[in-house]
Amino acid sequence: MKVLKDILYKVSLLTTQGDMEVKVKDLVFDSRKVSKGSAFVAVLGTQVDGHDFIPTAIEKGARVVVCEKLPQDLSEGVTWVQVTDSAKALGIMASNYYDNPSLQIKVVAVTGTNGKTTTVTLLHQLFMAMGYSTGLLSTVENKINEEVIPATHTTPDAVSIQALLRQMVDAGCTHCFMEASSHAIVQERIAGLQLAGAIFTNISHDHLDYHKTFDEYIKAKKKLFDDLQKDAFALVNGDDKRGLVMLQNCKATHQTYALKSAADFKAKIISNTIEGLELDLNGKQVWFRLIGAFNAYNLLAVFGAAVLLGEDEEEVLQHLSAIPGAKGRFDRISKAGITAIVDYAHTPDALENVLKTINGVRTGGEQVITVVGCGGNRDKAKRPVMAKIAVQESDKVILTSDNPRFEDPEAILDDMQQGVGPSDLRKVLRIVDRKEAIRTACMLSQKGDIILIAGKGHEDYQEIQGVKHHFDDAEVVNEILDQLSQN
Repeated sequence: MKVLKDILYKVSLLTTQGDMEVKVKDLVFDSRKVSKGSAFVAVLGTQVDGHDFIPTAIEKGARVVVCEKLPQDLSEGVTWVQVTDSAKALGIMASNYYDNPSLQIKVVAVTGTNGKTTTVTLLHQLFMAMGYSTGLLSTVENKINEEVIPATHTTPDAVSIQALLRQMVDAGCTHCFMEASSHAIVQERIAGLQLAGAIFTNISHDHLDYHKTFDEYIKAKKKLFDDLQKDAFALVNGDDKRGLVMLQNCKATHQTYALKSAADFKAKIISNTIEGLELDLNGKQVWFRLIGAFNAYNLLAVFGAAVLLGEDEEEVLQHLSAIPGAKGRFDRISKAGITAIVDYAHTPDALENVLKTINGVRTGGEQVITVVGCGGNRDKAKRPVMAKIAVQESDKVILTSDNPRFEDPEAILDDMQQGVGPSDLRKVLRIVDRKEAIRTACMLSQKGDIILIAGKGHEDYQEIQGVKHHFDDAEVVNEILDQLSQN
Protein backbone atom coordinates (compact mmCIF):
# COMPACT_ATOMS: atom_id res chain seq x y z
CA MET A 1 0.00 0.00 0.00
CA LYS A 2 1.32 3.44 -0.96
CA VAL A 3 0.22 6.86 0.25
CA LEU A 4 -1.40 8.83 -2.58
CA LYS A 5 0.66 11.99 -2.12
CA ASP A 6 3.85 9.94 -2.60
CA ILE A 7 2.75 8.42 -5.90
CA LEU A 8 1.68 11.82 -7.24
CA TYR A 9 5.29 13.07 -7.10
CA LYS A 10 6.21 14.94 -10.34
CA VAL A 11 2.64 14.73 -11.70
CA SER A 12 1.25 18.02 -13.11
CA LEU A 13 -1.79 18.65 -10.89
CA LEU A 14 -4.66 21.07 -11.53
CA THR A 15 -6.85 20.47 -8.48
CA THR A 16 -7.24 17.94 -5.65
CA GLN A 17 -10.12 17.20 -3.32
CA GLY A 18 -10.16 14.73 -0.46
CA ASP A 19 -7.66 12.84 1.66
CA MET A 20 -4.17 13.00 0.11
CA GLU A 21 -2.91 10.65 2.87
CA VAL A 22 -5.19 7.85 1.69
CA LYS A 23 -3.40 4.56 1.05
CA VAL A 24 -3.66 3.15 -2.45
CA LYS A 25 -3.87 -0.61 -2.97
CA ASP A 26 -3.01 -0.53 -6.69
CA LEU A 27 -3.08 1.61 -9.84
CA VAL A 28 -5.73 0.71 -12.42
CA PHE A 29 -6.77 2.30 -15.74
CA ASP A 30 -9.18 -0.50 -16.73
CA SER A 31 -12.38 -0.24 -14.67
CA ARG A 32 -12.88 -4.01 -14.94
CA LYS A 33 -9.78 -4.49 -12.78
CA VAL A 34 -10.80 -2.08 -10.01
CA SER A 35 -11.15 -3.49 -6.50
CA LYS A 36 -11.61 -1.95 -3.05
CA GLY A 37 -8.79 0.51 -2.40
CA SER A 38 -7.73 1.00 -6.04
CA ALA A 39 -6.68 4.28 -7.57
CA PHE A 40 -8.48 4.56 -10.93
CA VAL A 41 -6.80 6.67 -13.62
CA ALA A 42 -9.23 7.76 -16.36
CA VAL A 43 -7.27 7.75 -19.61
CA LEU A 44 -8.59 8.92 -22.97
CA GLY A 45 -7.86 5.90 -25.17
CA THR A 46 -8.05 5.37 -28.92
CA GLN A 47 -11.30 3.39 -28.66
CA VAL A 48 -12.89 4.43 -25.35
CA ASP A 49 -12.69 7.29 -22.85
CA GLY A 50 -11.81 6.15 -19.33
CA HIS A 51 -13.78 9.09 -17.94
CA ASP A 52 -16.99 7.28 -18.97
CA PHE A 53 -16.14 4.49 -16.52
CA ILE A 54 -15.53 6.61 -13.42
CA PRO A 55 -18.96 5.71 -11.88
CA THR A 56 -18.25 1.99 -12.43
CA ALA A 57 -14.81 2.31 -10.82
CA ILE A 58 -16.32 4.02 -7.75
CA GLU A 59 -19.03 1.37 -7.46
CA LYS A 60 -16.33 -1.31 -7.44
CA GLY A 61 -14.45 0.39 -4.61
CA ALA A 62 -12.00 2.89 -6.08
CA ARG A 63 -10.77 5.20 -3.31
CA VAL A 64 -8.99 7.61 -5.68
CA VAL A 65 -9.93 8.91 -9.13
CA VAL A 66 -7.33 10.66 -11.29
CA CYS A 67 -8.76 12.38 -14.35
CA GLU A 68 -8.51 15.32 -16.73
CA LYS A 69 -12.21 16.27 -16.54
CA LEU A 70 -13.92 16.27 -13.14
CA PRO A 71 -17.52 14.98 -13.11
CA GLN A 72 -20.24 17.41 -12.03
CA ASP A 73 -21.11 15.29 -8.99
CA LEU A 74 -18.07 14.33 -6.92
CA SER A 75 -18.77 11.28 -4.77
CA GLU A 76 -17.98 11.64 -1.11
CA GLY A 77 -15.33 9.39 0.42
CA VAL A 78 -13.35 9.48 -2.83
CA THR A 79 -10.17 11.51 -3.33
CA TRP A 80 -10.32 13.40 -6.62
CA VAL A 81 -7.20 14.43 -8.52
CA GLN A 82 -7.40 16.52 -11.70
CA VAL A 83 -4.32 16.46 -13.95
CA THR A 84 -3.32 18.00 -17.27
CA ASP A 85 -2.59 14.62 -18.93
CA SER A 86 -3.97 11.39 -17.46
CA ALA A 87 -1.87 9.08 -19.65
CA LYS A 88 1.36 10.83 -18.68
CA ALA A 89 0.26 10.97 -15.04
CA LEU A 90 -0.35 7.21 -15.11
CA GLY A 91 3.23 6.54 -16.24
CA ILE A 92 4.75 8.83 -13.61
CA MET A 93 2.48 7.47 -10.87
CA ALA A 94 3.32 3.88 -11.85
CA SER A 95 7.02 4.68 -11.64
CA ASN A 96 6.57 6.23 -8.18
CA TYR A 97 4.33 3.36 -7.05
CA TYR A 98 7.07 0.82 -7.91
CA ASP A 99 9.82 2.97 -6.33
CA ASN A 100 11.20 4.31 -9.62
CA PRO A 101 12.91 1.15 -10.85
CA SER A 102 14.43 2.82 -13.93
CA LEU A 103 16.70 4.78 -11.57
CA GLN A 104 18.10 1.45 -10.37
CA ILE A 105 18.66 -0.25 -13.74
CA LYS A 106 20.09 0.97 -17.06
CA VAL A 107 17.18 1.05 -19.51
CA VAL A 108 17.87 1.46 -23.24
CA ALA A 109 14.90 1.99 -25.60
CA VAL A 110 14.98 1.19 -29.32
CA THR A 111 12.59 2.81 -31.79
CA GLY A 112 12.23 2.77 -35.58
CA THR A 113 10.09 1.06 -38.21
CA ASN A 114 12.28 -2.00 -38.65
CA GLY A 115 14.99 -3.66 -36.59
CA LYS A 116 13.64 -2.94 -33.10
CA THR A 117 13.12 -6.56 -32.07
CA THR A 118 16.41 -7.81 -33.49
CA THR A 119 18.33 -4.96 -31.86
CA VAL A 120 16.88 -5.38 -28.36
CA THR A 121 17.15 -9.19 -28.59
CA LEU A 122 20.81 -8.99 -29.64
CA LEU A 123 21.51 -6.55 -26.80
CA HIS A 124 19.83 -8.85 -24.29
CA GLN A 125 21.73 -11.90 -25.58
CA LEU A 126 25.00 -9.95 -25.66
CA PHE A 127 24.79 -8.65 -22.10
CA MET A 128 23.70 -12.06 -20.82
CA ALA A 129 26.73 -13.59 -22.58
CA MET A 130 28.96 -10.99 -20.93
CA GLY A 131 27.72 -12.09 -17.51
CA TYR A 132 25.14 -9.41 -16.72
CA SER A 133 21.70 -10.05 -15.26
CA THR A 134 19.52 -8.54 -18.00
CA GLY A 135 15.88 -7.79 -18.81
CA LEU A 136 14.11 -7.65 -22.18
CA LEU A 137 10.85 -6.04 -23.30
CA SER A 138 10.11 -6.96 -26.92
CA THR A 139 7.41 -7.88 -29.42
CA VAL A 140 8.40 -11.53 -29.27
CA GLU A 141 8.73 -11.90 -25.51
CA ASN A 142 9.55 -10.21 -22.24
CA LYS A 143 12.39 -11.74 -20.26
CA ILE A 144 13.96 -11.48 -16.84
CA ASN A 145 17.31 -13.13 -17.52
CA GLU A 146 16.15 -16.38 -19.21
CA GLU A 147 12.65 -16.43 -17.67
CA VAL A 148 10.10 -15.75 -20.40
CA ILE A 149 7.05 -13.57 -19.75
CA PRO A 150 4.69 -13.56 -22.78
CA ALA A 151 4.35 -10.25 -24.65
CA THR A 152 0.97 -8.94 -25.87
CA HIS A 153 2.07 -5.56 -27.31
CA THR A 154 5.30 -4.16 -28.74
CA THR A 155 5.43 -1.98 -25.63
CA PRO A 156 3.34 -2.97 -22.56
CA ASP A 157 1.09 -0.48 -20.77
CA ALA A 158 2.64 2.03 -18.37
CA VAL A 159 1.79 0.11 -15.20
CA SER A 160 3.03 -3.22 -16.61
CA ILE A 161 6.33 -1.65 -17.72
CA GLN A 162 7.06 -0.35 -14.23
CA ALA A 163 5.95 -3.63 -12.61
CA LEU A 164 8.25 -5.60 -14.94
CA LEU A 165 11.16 -3.24 -14.26
CA ARG A 166 10.60 -3.65 -10.52
CA GLN A 167 10.72 -7.45 -10.96
CA MET A 168 13.95 -7.06 -12.96
CA VAL A 169 15.57 -4.89 -10.28
CA ASP A 170 14.48 -7.29 -7.55
CA ALA A 171 15.99 -10.15 -9.59
CA GLY A 172 19.32 -8.30 -9.70
CA CYS A 173 19.15 -7.08 -13.31
CA THR A 174 21.56 -4.27 -14.16
CA HIS A 175 20.28 -3.61 -17.69
CA CYS A 176 16.97 -3.69 -19.57
CA PHE A 177 16.60 -3.38 -23.34
CA MET A 178 13.15 -2.47 -24.63
CA GLU A 179 11.30 -1.70 -27.83
CA ALA A 180 9.52 1.66 -27.90
CA SER A 181 6.80 1.66 -30.54
CA SER A 182 5.42 4.91 -31.93
CA HIS A 183 2.03 4.07 -30.40
CA ALA A 184 3.57 3.62 -26.95
CA ILE A 185 5.52 6.87 -27.19
CA VAL A 186 2.54 9.07 -28.07
CA GLN A 187 0.28 7.22 -25.62
CA GLU A 188 2.80 8.05 -22.84
CA ARG A 189 3.26 4.39 -21.93
CA ILE A 190 6.94 5.12 -21.28
CA ALA A 191 6.28 8.26 -19.22
CA GLY A 192 8.10 8.05 -15.91
CA LEU A 193 11.05 6.11 -17.34
CA GLN A 194 14.58 7.40 -16.83
CA LEU A 195 16.46 6.09 -19.89
CA ALA A 196 20.19 5.45 -20.05
CA GLY A 197 19.96 5.74 -23.82
CA ALA A 198 17.80 5.48 -26.94
CA ILE A 199 18.49 4.02 -30.39
CA PHE A 200 16.85 5.01 -33.71
CA THR A 201 17.06 2.29 -36.40
CA ASN A 202 15.20 3.73 -39.42
CA ILE A 203 11.82 4.99 -40.51
CA SER A 204 9.57 4.04 -43.40
CA HIS A 205 5.88 3.74 -44.30
CA ASP A 206 3.99 2.08 -41.42
CA HIS A 207 1.19 2.65 -38.90
CA LEU A 208 -0.37 5.50 -40.90
CA ASP A 209 -3.77 4.04 -39.98
CA TYR A 210 -2.96 5.35 -36.48
CA HIS A 211 -0.72 8.38 -37.02
CA LYS A 212 -2.58 9.54 -40.18
CA THR A 213 0.45 11.32 -41.72
CA PHE A 214 4.11 10.44 -42.13
CA ASP A 215 5.09 13.66 -40.35
CA GLU A 216 3.08 12.66 -37.29
CA TYR A 217 4.76 9.23 -37.36
CA ILE A 218 8.19 10.90 -37.43
CA LYS A 219 7.20 13.22 -34.57
CA ALA A 220 6.13 10.20 -32.52
CA LYS A 221 9.59 8.64 -32.88
CA LYS A 222 11.32 11.97 -32.22
CA LYS A 223 9.47 12.47 -28.93
CA LEU A 224 11.52 9.61 -27.44
CA PHE A 225 14.71 11.59 -28.10
CA ASP A 226 13.23 14.95 -27.09
CA ASP A 227 12.51 13.52 -23.64
CA LEU A 228 16.03 12.12 -23.00
CA GLN A 229 18.07 13.61 -20.15
CA LYS A 230 21.59 15.10 -20.52
CA ASP A 231 23.31 12.04 -19.01
CA ALA A 232 21.76 9.65 -21.56
CA PHE A 233 23.00 8.78 -25.06
CA ALA A 234 21.10 9.11 -28.35
CA LEU A 235 22.40 6.69 -31.00
CA VAL A 236 20.90 7.10 -34.48
CA ASN A 237 21.30 5.58 -37.94
CA GLY A 238 23.28 8.18 -39.87
CA ASP A 239 22.35 6.62 -43.22
CA ASP A 240 18.65 7.27 -42.63
CA LYS A 241 17.83 10.87 -43.54
CA ARG A 242 15.54 11.09 -40.49
CA GLY A 243 18.35 10.04 -38.15
CA LEU A 244 19.72 13.54 -37.63
CA VAL A 245 16.14 14.84 -37.26
CA MET A 246 15.87 12.71 -34.12
CA LEU A 247 18.84 14.57 -32.65
CA GLN A 248 17.39 18.05 -33.11
CA ASN A 249 16.68 19.59 -29.67
CA CYS A 250 17.87 16.36 -28.03
CA LYS A 251 19.75 17.06 -24.77
CA ALA A 252 21.48 13.65 -24.66
CA THR A 253 24.93 12.84 -26.05
CA HIS A 254 24.65 12.57 -29.86
CA GLN A 255 26.14 9.46 -31.54
CA THR A 256 25.68 7.96 -35.02
CA TYR A 257 26.25 4.63 -36.78
CA ALA A 258 26.38 4.01 -40.53
CA LEU A 259 27.50 1.83 -43.42
CA LYS A 260 27.58 4.55 -46.09
CA SER A 261 28.30 7.86 -44.38
CA ALA A 262 30.74 9.18 -41.79
CA ALA A 263 29.72 8.10 -38.29
CA ASP A 264 30.95 7.43 -34.77
CA PHE A 265 30.40 3.70 -35.35
CA LYS A 266 31.17 2.65 -38.90
CA ALA A 267 31.08 -0.69 -40.73
CA LYS A 268 31.73 -2.05 -44.21
CA ILE A 269 30.34 -5.34 -45.54
CA ILE A 270 33.20 -7.61 -46.63
CA SER A 271 31.03 -10.62 -47.52
CA ASN A 272 27.34 -11.50 -47.29
CA THR A 273 26.29 -15.14 -47.77
CA ILE A 274 23.40 -17.39 -46.73
CA GLU A 275 25.66 -18.52 -43.86
CA GLY A 276 26.38 -15.07 -42.40
CA LEU A 277 28.04 -11.66 -42.62
CA GLU A 278 31.66 -10.58 -42.47
CA LEU A 279 32.07 -6.93 -41.49
CA ASP A 280 34.91 -4.48 -41.08
CA LEU A 281 33.59 -2.79 -37.96
CA ASN A 282 35.52 0.21 -36.64
CA GLY A 283 38.64 -1.28 -38.25
CA LYS A 284 38.11 -4.83 -36.94
CA GLN A 285 37.14 -7.71 -39.25
CA VAL A 286 34.47 -9.90 -37.63
CA TRP A 287 32.16 -12.68 -38.87
CA PHE A 288 28.56 -12.76 -37.63
CA ARG A 289 25.83 -15.39 -37.87
CA LEU A 290 23.22 -12.90 -39.08
CA ILE A 291 22.62 -12.24 -42.78
CA GLY A 292 22.08 -9.11 -44.88
CA ALA A 293 22.84 -5.40 -44.94
CA PHE A 294 19.86 -4.64 -42.69
CA ASN A 295 21.42 -6.88 -40.03
CA ALA A 296 24.74 -5.08 -40.49
CA TYR A 297 22.88 -1.97 -39.28
CA ASN A 298 21.38 -3.89 -36.35
CA LEU A 299 24.80 -5.24 -35.35
CA LEU A 300 26.31 -1.77 -35.60
CA ALA A 301 23.59 -0.33 -33.36
CA VAL A 302 24.16 -3.07 -30.78
CA PHE A 303 27.93 -2.61 -30.88
CA GLY A 304 27.59 1.17 -30.49
CA ALA A 305 25.13 0.91 -27.61
CA ALA A 306 27.31 -1.59 -25.74
CA VAL A 307 30.37 0.65 -26.08
CA LEU A 308 28.34 3.68 -24.96
CA LEU A 309 27.27 1.66 -21.93
CA GLY A 310 30.94 1.29 -21.04
CA GLU A 311 31.77 -2.16 -22.43
CA ASP A 312 35.10 -3.15 -24.00
CA GLU A 313 35.01 -3.24 -27.84
CA GLU A 314 36.97 -6.50 -28.18
CA GLU A 315 34.80 -8.34 -25.67
CA VAL A 316 31.61 -7.02 -27.27
CA LEU A 317 32.64 -8.23 -30.74
CA GLN A 318 33.79 -11.61 -29.43
CA HIS A 319 30.38 -12.35 -27.92
CA LEU A 320 28.32 -10.63 -30.61
CA SER A 321 29.82 -12.78 -33.37
CA ALA A 322 28.37 -15.93 -31.76
CA ILE A 323 24.79 -14.67 -31.25
CA PRO A 324 22.00 -16.12 -33.48
CA GLY A 325 19.50 -13.21 -33.38
CA ALA A 326 15.75 -12.93 -32.78
CA LYS A 327 13.11 -15.57 -33.50
CA GLY A 328 11.18 -14.96 -36.70
CA ARG A 329 13.79 -12.62 -38.13
CA PHE A 330 15.40 -14.28 -41.16
CA ASP A 331 14.95 -17.76 -39.63
CA ARG A 332 16.47 -20.24 -42.08
CA ILE A 333 15.04 -23.76 -42.48
CA SER A 334 16.81 -26.09 -44.96
CA LYS A 335 15.26 -29.45 -45.85
CA ALA A 336 14.76 -31.57 -48.97
CA GLY A 337 17.30 -29.36 -50.74
CA ILE A 338 15.04 -26.32 -50.30
CA THR A 339 15.73 -23.30 -48.09
CA ALA A 340 12.78 -21.59 -46.43
CA ILE A 341 13.18 -18.24 -44.69
CA VAL A 342 10.58 -17.11 -42.16
CA ASP A 343 10.67 -13.37 -41.53
CA TYR A 344 8.46 -10.81 -39.80
CA ALA A 345 8.81 -8.38 -42.74
CA HIS A 346 5.39 -6.68 -42.76
CA THR A 347 6.31 -3.26 -44.14
CA PRO A 348 7.41 -2.38 -47.69
CA ASP A 349 10.88 -1.40 -46.50
CA ALA A 350 11.38 -4.60 -44.47
CA LEU A 351 10.13 -6.81 -47.31
CA GLU A 352 12.43 -5.12 -49.81
CA ASN A 353 15.39 -5.48 -47.43
CA VAL A 354 14.79 -9.19 -46.94
CA LEU A 355 14.28 -9.92 -50.63
CA LYS A 356 17.31 -7.90 -51.68
CA THR A 357 19.32 -9.81 -49.10
CA ILE A 358 18.10 -13.14 -50.49
CA ASN A 359 18.86 -12.04 -54.06
CA GLY A 360 22.29 -10.85 -52.92
CA VAL A 361 23.25 -14.33 -51.70
CA ARG A 362 21.88 -16.32 -54.65
CA THR A 363 24.61 -18.34 -56.26
CA GLY A 364 23.05 -19.52 -59.50
CA GLY A 365 19.70 -20.13 -61.19
CA GLU A 366 17.67 -20.90 -58.09
CA GLN A 367 14.17 -19.43 -57.83
CA VAL A 368 12.94 -17.08 -55.12
CA ILE A 369 9.31 -17.82 -54.24
CA THR A 370 7.64 -15.32 -51.90
CA VAL A 371 4.55 -15.98 -49.78
CA VAL A 372 3.19 -12.69 -48.46
CA GLY A 373 0.01 -11.08 -47.14
CA CYS A 374 -1.07 -7.90 -45.35
CA GLY A 375 -2.93 -7.49 -42.07
CA GLY A 376 -6.59 -6.55 -41.98
CA ASN A 377 -7.93 -3.35 -40.38
CA ARG A 378 -4.52 -1.73 -40.80
CA ASP A 379 -2.76 0.67 -43.17
CA LYS A 380 -4.28 -0.08 -46.60
CA ALA A 381 -1.90 2.17 -48.52
CA LYS A 382 1.01 -0.23 -48.13
CA ARG A 383 -0.82 -3.25 -49.60
CA PRO A 384 -0.18 -2.61 -53.33
CA VAL A 385 3.36 -1.47 -52.49
CA MET A 386 4.09 -4.76 -50.70
CA ALA A 387 2.82 -6.80 -53.66
CA LYS A 388 4.79 -4.69 -56.15
CA ILE A 389 8.03 -5.21 -54.21
CA ALA A 390 7.38 -8.96 -53.90
CA VAL A 391 6.82 -9.26 -57.66
CA GLN A 392 9.88 -7.18 -58.56
CA GLU A 393 12.22 -9.14 -56.31
CA SER A 394 10.84 -12.69 -56.73
CA ASP A 395 10.43 -15.30 -59.46
CA LYS A 396 7.03 -16.36 -58.14
CA VAL A 397 4.69 -14.73 -55.61
CA ILE A 398 1.79 -16.20 -53.67
CA LEU A 399 -0.53 -13.61 -52.15
CA THR A 400 -2.22 -14.99 -49.04
CA SER A 401 -3.75 -14.12 -45.67
CA ASP A 402 -1.73 -12.58 -42.85
CA ASN A 403 -3.99 -11.63 -39.92
CA PRO A 404 -7.21 -10.66 -41.74
CA ARG A 405 -8.84 -9.66 -38.44
CA PHE A 406 -12.34 -8.37 -39.33
CA GLU A 407 -11.70 -7.79 -43.05
CA ASP A 408 -12.53 -10.07 -45.95
CA PRO A 409 -9.21 -11.74 -46.93
CA GLU A 410 -10.15 -11.61 -50.61
CA ALA A 411 -10.62 -7.83 -50.35
CA ILE A 412 -7.15 -7.51 -48.84
CA LEU A 413 -5.69 -9.51 -51.74
CA ASP A 414 -7.63 -7.28 -54.18
CA ASP A 415 -5.87 -4.27 -52.65
CA MET A 416 -2.49 -5.98 -52.88
CA GLN A 417 -3.03 -7.04 -56.48
CA GLN A 418 -3.45 -3.39 -57.49
CA GLY A 419 0.35 -3.21 -57.21
CA VAL A 420 0.89 -6.00 -59.77
CA GLY A 421 1.30 -4.88 -63.38
CA PRO A 422 -0.42 -6.81 -66.22
CA SER A 423 2.86 -8.32 -67.43
CA ASP A 424 3.60 -9.73 -63.96
CA LEU A 425 0.23 -11.38 -63.31
CA ARG A 426 1.57 -14.64 -64.75
CA LYS A 427 3.98 -15.04 -61.83
CA VAL A 428 1.35 -14.37 -59.13
CA LEU A 429 -1.02 -16.80 -57.41
CA ARG A 430 -3.77 -15.96 -54.91
CA ILE A 431 -4.38 -18.52 -52.17
CA VAL A 432 -6.30 -17.20 -49.16
CA ASP A 433 -5.54 -20.19 -46.92
CA ARG A 434 -2.04 -19.47 -45.55
CA LYS A 435 -1.14 -23.13 -44.97
CA GLU A 436 -2.13 -24.04 -48.53
CA ALA A 437 -0.14 -21.06 -49.80
CA ILE A 438 2.98 -22.30 -48.00
CA ARG A 439 2.34 -25.87 -49.20
CA THR A 440 1.99 -24.63 -52.80
CA ALA A 441 5.27 -22.68 -52.53
CA CYS A 442 7.02 -25.84 -51.34
CA MET A 443 5.47 -27.95 -54.14
CA LEU A 444 6.58 -25.40 -56.75
CA SER A 445 10.14 -25.41 -55.44
CA GLN A 446 13.07 -27.29 -56.96
CA LYS A 447 16.26 -28.23 -55.13
CA GLY A 448 18.27 -25.11 -54.36
CA ASP A 449 15.27 -22.76 -54.44
CA ILE A 450 14.59 -20.23 -51.69
CA ILE A 451 11.12 -19.65 -50.23
CA LEU A 452 10.43 -16.48 -48.28
CA ILE A 453 7.43 -16.65 -45.93
CA ALA A 454 6.93 -13.04 -44.93
CA GLY A 455 4.80 -11.03 -42.55
CA LYS A 456 4.29 -13.06 -39.38
CA GLY A 457 7.74 -14.20 -38.26
CA HIS A 458 7.60 -15.09 -34.56
CA GLU A 459 3.80 -14.95 -34.33
CA ASP A 460 2.19 -18.28 -33.50
CA TYR A 461 -1.39 -17.34 -34.36
CA GLN A 462 -3.67 -16.05 -37.08
CA GLU A 463 -6.35 -13.53 -36.08
CA ILE A 464 -9.62 -14.09 -37.94
CA GLN A 465 -12.89 -12.38 -36.97
CA GLY A 466 -11.64 -11.57 -33.49
CA VAL A 467 -10.41 -15.11 -32.77
CA LYS A 468 -6.73 -16.08 -32.56
CA HIS A 469 -6.10 -19.49 -34.14
CA HIS A 470 -2.78 -21.27 -33.60
CA PHE A 471 -0.59 -20.81 -36.68
CA ASP A 472 3.19 -20.82 -36.79
CA ASP A 473 4.89 -20.31 -40.18
CA ALA A 474 8.04 -22.17 -39.07
CA GLU A 475 6.02 -25.15 -37.79
CA VAL A 476 3.99 -25.33 -41.00
CA VAL A 477 6.95 -25.15 -43.40
CA ASN A 478 8.93 -27.65 -41.32
CA GLU A 479 6.01 -30.10 -41.47
CA ILE A 480 5.55 -29.69 -45.24
CA LEU A 481 9.27 -29.97 -46.05
CA ASP A 482 9.51 -33.08 -43.86
CA GLN A 483 6.68 -34.65 -45.89
CA LEU A 484 8.42 -33.74 -49.15
CA SER A 485 11.74 -35.17 -48.00
CA GLN A 486 10.05 -38.51 -47.20
CA ASN A 487 8.58 -38.81 -50.71
